[in-house]
Amino acid sequence: MESYRSTTPFGRRPLAAASIAAQAAVLTDAVDKAVHKWHVFRAICAARPRLGVSERSLSVLNALLTFHPETALTGRDLIVFPSNHHLSLRAHGMAPATLRRHLAALVEAGLIIRRDSPNGKRFIRKGRAGETDLAFGFDISPLVARADEFQVLADEVSTAARNLKLVRERITLCRRDITKMIAAAEDQGIAPARGSTRLKDWQAVRGYFSELLQQLPTARTVGLLEPVAEELSMLAEEIFNILESQTDSHNMSAKESHIERHIQNSNTEPLNESEKVIEKIEGGQHRERSKAVDQLGFPLSSVLSACPDIADYHQGEIRDWRTFIATAGVIRPMLGISPSAWNEACEIMGAQRAAIVLAAILQRSEAIKSAGGYLRNLTQRAAANEFSVAPMLFALMKPKAAEARPQLRE
Repeated sequence: MESYRSTTPFGRRPLAAASIAAQAAVLTDAVDKAVHKWHVFRAICAARPRLGVSERSLSVLNALLTFHPETALTGRDLIVFPSNHHLSLRAHGMAPATLRRHLAALVEAGLIIRRDSPNGKRFIRKGRAGETDLAFGFDISPLVARADEFQVLADEVSTAARNLKLVRERITLCRRDITKMIAAAEDQGIAPARGSTRLKDWQAVRGYFSELLQQLPTARTVGLLEPVAEELSMLAEEIFNILESQTDSHNMSAKESHIERHIQNSNTEPLNESEKVIEKIEGGQHRERSKAVDQLGFPLSSVLSACPDIADYHQGEIRDWRTFIATAGVIRPMLGISPSAWNEACEIMGAQRAAIVLAAILQRSEAIKSAGGYLRNLTQRAAANEFSVAPMLFALMKPKAAEARPQLRE
């Protein structure tokens, strides 16, 4: 006698529209098709937001798949018939009521089909030869029929997640760049673009920047975030163009000529007539220091001996003060010292002494938390005639004094 395959659920459960669509797909698409059940399951997990199922529902689906003995799924009537007790155990001890709710969710999503027996029990009936004659339980054939659909949905979800990640990274980079470029512009005294209402002053730029950022908490999709990211990118580009044009055309040239004047006006060679003061102290020892605060009598070789780390930032040997000062300009941004702090130090100390201070700061960088603040403090002390580079160099020379004591040039 020919058996009849059930298409409706047992008891008061209604026939869901998704179940009808799944059965129709099985009849048309599950013939002569084989899929790897765990590959399909991974695609379903990736496409979960589009399928409308929860993680707990997918854990029940995972448990159902473990009751099918084969890894490859093919054909129709792929029915598994575990009891609720055994299914609950494989679903990590899920409560019976919760289990029934998630099974219903899988049916409504069209992932499985109920093949209920006349009394609602799940079992298999075999023929005389031991072959399966009739089975009642859950049909997982929709996984075969809809395998391509699940993969497409998974790819779409993955692409959307990647696009969302990229636009968020773009916004993060723009926020960082805009904040730091505004701070750099204010620090260097660069004015915003003329004739622009949005960039008339940096306070207005900050206000517009803040308005853009206020849109972010409510924007959680690529469609909402993309316009904000575009506006931030345009703002960052405008600020960068302002910095680039004004720095190249004005500030950098002024800075170079300013430092050149200090190099020319300051005595780049050690002063031979620098007077040494010998102070007699207890124990018959002597201490040497420079008498004048504004004049330095150390030769370049002694400075390099006290601060050898600066030589690592110049290709070749540092042979003159001009190269030494240029190398100090290279390490300045690496120490986190702003251009304004460096220019102020050159203005007050002179380029040569400012470069020596930078070399000393580099030598003691592990002990100095804020190189920029330290340099500003020394500059203020130098302006009040309370600072000389000589004691700083003596302090750096002390560890080497046992091997070779640096001598002042006569």
